Amino acid sequence: MNEFWQAIESVMTKYSLVTAFALVGIVVWLSYGVSQKVTRGRMHGSAIAILIGLLLAYIGGIATGGTKGLADIECLAGVGIMGGAMLRDLAIVGTAFGVRLEEFLKTGVSGIVSLLTGVLMSFLIGAIIAYVFGYRDPVSMTTIGGGAATYIVGPVTGTALGASSEVIALSVAAGLVKSILVMTATPFVAPLIGLDNPRSALIFGGLMGTTSGVAGGLAATDERLVPYGAMTATFYTGLGCLLGPSVVFITLRSIVGAR
Repeated sequence: MNEFWQAIESVMTKYSLVTAFALVGIVVWLSYGVSQKVTRGRMHGSAIAILIGLLLAYIGGIATGGTKGLADIECLAGVGIMGGAMLRDLAIVGTAFGVRLEEFLKTGVSGIVSLLTGVLMSFLIGAIIAYVFGYRDPVSMTTIGGGAATYIVGPVTGTALGASSEVIALSVAAGLVKSILVMTATPFVAPLIGLDNPRSALIFGGLMGTTSGVAGGLAATDERLVPYGAMTATFYTGLGCLLGPSVVFITLRSIVGAR
């Protein structure tokens, strides 16, 4: 029996990326089952999958004493590749290809305003919260503000500005919390804000920005709206990465001073 399990572990380790895909597939299958059977669709399966993923990462970190969650377990090292930037960006671009450009152009000024408003307000709110909790230097405030935009903008901004690993980790945590909140709350607020057409989905994605949160929330609301919200959310991420280390940082430094 021991030889059997050793053989299984050897195969899983050798094909760790395939193992990662299988693991994620099982988690998603279970998550959607829980969504339908337990919450009766009130909580989207992707939101449950993210929560399970975070729990597994925590368990992996505790079990191995490492810093990469499940990826520190040899046979699950492929999780680190699967969750890396390459496949993430491929998924974002692949989703955006489902959008018709003419629908985006219909948003006109409102689409542009939603992007700028969403990005700048997120930075502002994040910076204020950072200041309240004692992070008074412009680098930390900008980095945590970037995390309030998305968990991608935060690390990109922090790396560009030379923020500490602690602050960058806080920015990622802020982005994850925002993503889960947007994902779970969208189906409930959608009827109240008229989120039922491509135009409103584009504006919503521009205001919220977190691609995974917007995509998951819209999938639970109306899956046909996902590409539209995801496209402006992707633009939001790019705009945040550009404005964070430049315009936002310079503005905050002029307000709070260099420390």
